[in-house]
Amino acid sequence: MPSAGHGKRIVIDPVTRVEGHGKVSLLLDDENNVQQARLHIVEFRGFERFIQGRLYWEVPVLTQRLCGICPVSHHLAAAKAIDRIVGGEDLTPTAEKMRRLMHYGQVMQSHALHFFHLSSPDLLFGFDADPATRNIVGVAKKFPELALQGIKLRKYGQEIIKATAGKKIHGTGAVPGGINKNLSIEERDIFRAEIDEVLSWAANAVQVAKNYTLDNLEMLKSFGSFDSNHLSLIREDGALDLYDGKLRAIDAEGNSIFDRVDCRDYLDYIAEEVRDWSYMKFPFIKSLGPADGWYRVGPLARINTCDFIDTAEAERERRTFMELTGGKPNNITMAYHWARMIEVLHCAEKIRHLLHDSDLQGDDLVTRGERRRVGIGLLEAPRGTLFHHYEVDEHDQVVKANLIVSTTNNNIPMNRAVQGVAKDYLSGHEITEALLNNIEVAIRAYDPCLSCATHALGKMPLTVELYDAEGELLARREKS
Repeated sequence: MPSAGHGKRIVIDPVTRVEGHGKVSLLLDDENNVQQARLHIVEFRGFERFIQGRLYWEVPVLTQRLCGICPVSHHLAAAKAIDRIVGGEDLTPTAEKMRRLMHYGQVMQSHALHFFHLSSPDLLFGFDADPATRNIVGVAKKFPELALQGIKLRKYGQEIIKATAGKKIHGTGAVPGGINKNLSIEERDIFRAEIDEVLSWAANAVQVAKNYTLDNLEMLKSFGSFDSNHLSLIREDGALDLYDGKLRAIDAEGNSIFDRVDCRDYLDYIAEEVRDWSYMKFPFIKSLGPADGWYRVGPLARINTCDFIDTAEAERERRTFMELTGGKPNNITMAYHWARMIEVLHCAEKIRHLLHDSDLQGDDLVTRGERRRVGIGLLEAPRGTLFHHYEVDEHDQVVKANLIVSTTNNNIPMNRAVQGVAKDYLSGHEITEALLNNIEVAIRAYDPCLSCATHALGKMPLTVELYDAEGELLARREKS
């Protein structure tokens, strides 16, 4: 659509090869230089309202309907919040380890889906390759072994989810105060038989992502990259912990902003801003304010904020990753892919360890304690830190809910990446599909789940329209 003032406006609607639907608008001046670039989330997510009035024990099943890609993350974050409502946050060993196993399976399958199916076409063929080739079918034809490994990695993670949650999508395994099943000997033995091969595939994926980053380092240093704060959960001893922990935030140089903050106190440290051109909020660190307090979350942030990884192979790869920047935070946006594959390797190692833990066959599944009115649960979803916050009344009904999903936390960084790439690659040039794909590549690095952030509905064709300063349509491009 044309802009209200002078200039030309380009619209990419929707952004493709991401989970969910969003739109990018670019405002050009009369010389085709980018003046403004924005990632709009134009659909409305109303889950905070939908679940008001529902009974609290329904919440872990209801909120995972936000998404079909990462339902386990919402299922577990909600369950952790409701654990506190029922006084059951001190889980039994079997319950906690089953939930962790479920979560590692979820992170593995989600990262594999994103890297191999959505992002690898750009990395393997180039950002400006023919779209007829630059897709998962093209990857399967030219790199059949790599594509097969990606499919098998995701399948293994999905089978872990099915065994722990009851179903691959929208399961019911986590209940208030625990879990509703253990892992049978038969299920365990099936997973044990395959885990060494899964570890090999994960290690290979790390090499693919690492080699791509190192081979293209000079270009990637400027491609949608910028200094930023980083936020994640960390274990008490500073280790990476995807399921539980306390909040740590660091600046672009690695200096502490806050550390080991109890998740129940997150509102003392994090606030959200609303802007009229997007349904997605804009979180920031209160002490720094909205202008400087924005931050990144997800694999890149987690590798930057943790002191170490407690599995040997992933820790070795983390050290190599950090050597690239002399131990300081890595602020290269496309390094998200490398960090993401290190996490897949870590998950495979954690799964292997758990499969040799007899607690998974225990039958003490649920615990209860003092009843409370408020429950807050955080975990590290594949895309970053996920906040679930609920209040219930004396009738066991939810009266208030607040969700800050991973993609919402990355809202400002994604917009900065869009702005940087648009100015570097589109200013003064003729608009082509290849150039526009550069913007989508920068967005895809964050693996945004726009459905989670907005519960989006929308159409899938990509339409780009160019208007002159008077609002006259000059050009239109469309692809399915």
